[in-house]
This record gives sequence, C-alpha cells and structure tokens, in this order.
Amino acid sequence: MTTKAKATDDSFHVFDTTLRDGAQREGINLTVADKLTIARHLDNFGVGFIEGGWPGANPRDTEFFARAQQEIEFKNAELVAFGATRRAGGKAAEDPQVRALLASGAPVITLVAKSHDRHVELALRTTLEENLEMVVDTVSYLREQGRRVFVDCEHFFDGYRANPEYAKAVVRAASEAGADVVILCDTNGGMLPAQVQAVVSTVLADTGARLGIHAQDDTGCAVANTLAAVDAGATHVQCTANGYGERVGNANLFPVVAALELKYGKAVLPEGALADMTRVSHAIAEVVNLTPSTHQPYVGVSAFAHKAGLHASAIKVDPDLYQHIDPALVGNTMRMLVSDMAGRASIELKGKELGIDLGGDRELVGRVVERVKERELKGYTYEAADASFELLLRAEAEGRLRRYFRTESWRAIVEDRPDGTHANEATVKLWAKGERIVATAEGNGPVNALDRALRVALERIYPQLAKLELIDYKVRILEGRTGTESTTRVLITTGDGAGDWATVGVAENVIAASWQALEDAYTYGLLRAGIEPTE
Repeated sequence: MTTKAKATDDSFHVFDTTLRDGAQREGINLTVADKLTIARHLDNFGVGFIEGGWPGANPRDTEFFARAQQEIEFKNAELVAFGATRRAGGKAAEDPQVRALLASGAPVITLVAKSHDRHVELALRTTLEENLEMVVDTVSYLREQGRRVFVDCEHFFDGYRANPEYAKAVVRAASEAGADVVILCDTNGGMLPAQVQAVVSTVLADTGARLGIHAQDDTGCAVANTLAAVDAGATHVQCTANGYGERVGNANLFPVVAALELKYGKAVLPEGALADMTRVSHAIAEVVNLTPSTHQPYVGVSAFAHKAGLHASAIKVDPDLYQHIDPALVGNTMRMLVSDMAGRASIELKGKELGIDLGGDRELVGRVVERVKERELKGYTYEAADASFELLLRAEAEGRLRRYFRTESWRAIVEDRPDGTHANEATVKLWAKGERIVATAEGNGPVNALDRALRVALERIYPQLAKLELIDYKVRILEGRTGTESTTRVLITTGDGAGDWATVGVAENVIAASWQALEDAYTYGLLRAGIEPTE
C-alpha cells in the first residue's frame, strides 16, 4: 500500500466509515473483495480517510488490511484502522488489540473512547480517572509509534447532557495526549441540529481541541446535524456511502460533501470529483447488493425528476426555476415524468429528452396530453414506463404504430399435477415479415412461458432479440374493484446488456396485462436495435 500526496489540504477532513460502521447495516455482509472494491471507489472519489475496519477483532478485517497494503495504491485517501483504548489496569504497549492496530500497517488509527460517565462505570467497570488514563496512555503510545491518531468520543452528546465537565475532560485528555482530531459522536442518533451546534460551539471554546462529528440518523437529522457541527467549527466529518449503518444508518456521505462543496464553497474533494458522485453512489450500492434509493438527494434517479405540468412550464423557460443545482454538477440528469398531471411543456420536454422533435406542433402535443390522461385514467402509468410512453409518442407523431409483429392469438396454460407440481405452457400465434408463426414454450410461470414462446417465435426473424433479458416484473392490483375482479397493472423491466427500459400493461387479467407489457418490451428492444418496422 502506498499513499501519494493528497489532492486536498488537511484543514478539513472527509472521513468515510462505510467499511466499518456502514457494514453494520442489516442486510450488508461484505467480503474482503467487496471491501477492497469499495475502498477503491471511495479513494477515486476523493475522500480523505477510509476507515477499513477493526484489525484483530475478526479475520475478515485483518485480511483486508493485509491485502490493502499489497493491492491498493491510494491516490487521495489514507487508510484508517479502528480500535479501542487499552484495557483498564493495563498498559497500551502490552495490549493485544493495540498491537493489532499497529500490525495493520494503517498510517492513521481511530480510537473509540468512553465519554459518558455511566458507560465508563457500567460498561468498562472502571473509574472515571482510569478511563482518562486509558485515553492518554493509548494515544501517547500510538503517537510514539509514528501513527496519526483520531479519537471517537462514543455517546458524547448523551454524556455531555449527563455530565458536561467529564465529557469535556475526555476531549482535553485526548487532544493534549496528541490526538489530531477528537470526534463528538451522537452514537444513539437522538440529537437535533440546534442542540449539536450549541454543544460543539461550547466544547470547542472550552477545550481548544480540533473537533469532528459522527452522527447517526435515528431522528432523520444526521446530515443536518453534521452540517450544524460544521457551522459550529467542526473540521472533520464522518459519513458513510448512501447513509449505510446500524439501525437507520449514518450521515450520508454524498449529501454532506455536495453541501460542503456547493453550498459552503469548501473544496473538500479533488477538482472535478463531485461530478462522479452519482456513479460512485450507485456503484457502491451494487457492491453491497442493495437497490439504490431512487429518492436519495443529489444522486437518486428522482432527485431531478419533474412531474407537475406547472413545474415543466417553468423548467422549459429556465431549469434553475425548479432545481436547486445543475444536476450535471453531481453527475446526475434532469428527467421529465409523464403522467396525468402532464401539460404541454412536460410532453415537449420529454420528447426532447427522448430525441423526438415535436416541431412545436401544438395540435400533436395536445393529442399526446389527452392520450396520456385517458390511458392513465384506465390504470396505465407512464412515469414508470418510459419505453411504453416513447412508443405512444412515436405513434402519435408518426401517425402509425411501430410494429415488428402482429399478434393473432396467445394462450397460457397452468396444469396442476397430482404430485403437487405445476406445468406452465404458452402458445403464441403471430405474423412477422409476412410469415405466420406458431410457437410453444414452457416456463416456471405463465408469464415466463409467454416470454419464452414469444422469443422462440421471433428470434429466427429478429436475432437481435437474443440479447433481451427480463430483469424485473411487478404486479399491482388497482383500486376501484376488489379481489380477483380487480384491474391489474404490470410493469416489466427489460435489458439488452447496454441499458434497460420499462413497459406497462393494464387489463382485468394479469396474464393479458403481462402480454401487453411484453409486446411493448420486445417492440422497444427492436427499436433500440435500429430495426425498421415491417407491419
């Protein structure tokens, strides 16, 4: 492991703890390879410090530090090992877990220390004085060994409320022993921004220590609390990618750094790195195997999505009228959603987004608006099915449906067998390029069988369909009628290796709705492939 000169100065720290604190989120289970991949993403993004885990506490973290030394050449970040102060009654130089921190090879070490008097007495089962000695001894020893040391004051805000003088004494002890930064931790996540700002201001004035902030999100205020601490003088922020963390999570790295760069004017990332933020957020979500939050600030796909016709009219004049920043600054894009709320401006902007020139044809735009409203009244949704909307828009603009095949009939059969298993078979009859085709296929469900039968029927004529893959399938029973007589909406997401698209079908029969969505999916796939319609 080597570390080059950092692209940002040391006056303000962006400290990421995704690999330690973020990994404590329910549903996340990182392998060593996962951790190495995430570390590379974070380093390329430009954070200053990456906390890799607790070496010696478990084999996985120990292996991570060993491999990181050999496999990663850090360009921007310094690797940080996490551990605790020495045990009560011992010496830091002889403490096994302190020795494991040194053995990790990490140039920076974060020590967690108790700053709540009740935790000292009940959890550590030692005296308040001995706890201060544990902090001083451990920090001093690690500094003597050439390590940079940060100290996390666990449960600081709760401890400050209970015994402010002792909480501040822990901060002083850490700072005077040589800790570069003392981090005030809202471990239970119960603080509010005004409270954080007041406490940080007071502690800074009373101790003179360099302070950082670590905020959990149990009140939904972790990002706000982090920025409140910065307002009060903190110069070190601890965050996790996408807000991952125990319980409801930690302060989200991406809104924090975006606010610091774009709202505070602080250059906390290397030049140009902010524009890669959306990609990094989604890439890390893929590694941890969690679907990216569509409504996450700055980086969510809906962060700059506009639906209301009033908004669209204003955006057509000037996008800044309904957007707090240019989406390109964080690597995102503006999207227009088409729904029954759509007005003319929404349709025109959506057409432009899709590369369809409506030519200022007010009559055409009006027809599309009415068509969308009419179909959404029946249960269709186009804001979640861009591909189906594009087919509708092209049909109105070109005066004809784009057809690559014409369906004569289809059927799906589900057979309940005596042994408790089921057989699903589908048959489709259709016309393509003047040829009548009949195809039958089996599947693990009636919709899967229909998908396979349609593929069998068409792949010989359109070999481009071999790339298509059904990625997602959603069914929703619409309001209005109840039970098995209800209208059903089906949304299908299909991909071709280069991208994916969504289509929609609505019918009283779930299989019929699925067939509509499949027809649109295949039609759009052929359109993307540049094939000319034949029907």
